Amino acid sequence: MGKINRLKLAVLVSGSGSNLQAIIDACAGADYPAEIVLVFSNQPDAKGLERAGNAGIEAKSLAHKGYPGGREAYDHAVSELIAQSGADLVVLAGYLRLVSESFVKRWQGRLINIHPSLLPSFKGLHAHEQTIAAGVKYSGCTVHFVVPEMDAGPIIAQAVVPVLADDDAHSLGQRILRQEHQIYPQVIRWIAEDRVVVGNDGRVAVRGSQSPDFAQINPVNPQG
Repeated sequence: MGKINRLKLAVLVSGSGSNLQAIIDACAGADYPAEIVLVFSNQPDAKGLERAGNAGIEAKSLAHKGYPGGREAYDHAVSELIAQSGADLVVLAGYLRLVSESFVKRWQGRLINIHPSLLPSFKGLHAHEQTIAAGVKYSGCTVHFVVPEMDAGPIIAQAVVPVLADDDAHSLGQRILRQEHQIYPQVIRWIAEDRVVVGNDGRVAVRGSQSPDFAQINPVNPQG
């Protein structure tokens, strides 16, 4: 069997990098069609950089606080690091920083993010707190292409979890995070296999995929 032509990934993180670890683990599979060529963080002490080092992946950081020239100059420097790595796809994995419009435009169509809610609901920070405050009965996570407007790009895939009556932001977040670790590597695989298509209407289709045939109610009546 010939060598797989793998999609090259640059993964951007700000914190612990649990989604990064899920992607690292997926890339370790012999048949996984992607590889990480760069892990970057705006926080020099981010644990995600340690995860990259443990996996033998190039890791770089650049502190954003006080960077000369402001956001545009900072994002240009980050873009240059990504370009030098040869990455085909930029993966935001807990990158807690709004990227500039120029950054988005440079990587448009090659820039994805995961957000811990069912977009378009509960955009921005504190999504779990927003979810609980609204009283909705389901939440989840969304993988989407990034556009200049925050958390508004074409949706590729979503995973759904129930919101329990006694949930707080932490317990709900942990339930969603487990799904993030499943859905993000799967979406990257689809992109690497050239199965993700964005229509003229902005809606995404995944070639060869199926939608689940189920409906659920939350809460349920234990007596039936």
